[in-house]
Amino acid sequence: MRVVLKPLFEAELPPDFSEVIKNKLMGKEVRTGEEIGIEILGKPLRFKVVLAEPSPLEVGKETRVEFSHGEIEVLDFEFDEPVKEVLPFEKGFVVVLNNKVLILNHDGQKVYSDEFEELNEVRASKGAVVIVHDKNKLRLVKP
Repeated sequence: MRVVLKPLFEAELPPDFSEVIKNKLMGKEVRTGEEIGIEILGKPLRFKVVLAEPSPLEVGKETRVEFSHGEIEVLDFEFDEPVKEVLPFEKGFVVVLNNKVLILNHDGQKVYSDEFEELNEVRASKGAVVIVHDKNKLRLVKP
């Protein structure tokens, strides 16, 4: 069980500060995405709960408290047909559907898309995607 908090204030946090925060949160319930306030030395400090694992989580002795200074970005995608395979490669990732291949960059933007009558196999290497289709055809895509 762990909680990842992002401080919503500018200050250097001492190494053992996570234990202080854990003691203040002991017995309280936190959820991923919520903002919480913790009073320290009479001053309220605000944190965003970047991750509560599981969510909701009641903070206890076994809970690990960590701090994050970056944002976690979540992108959700939904397709009209089932996803057969996802292949990561240097420039993004390849989504293989029944007879369609989509290449998306790391921001989720479509770089390439095509449909094939018979899609046999898709492989991704460092900077290219190889598509085997219609039994005897091969297409090399370098986004």
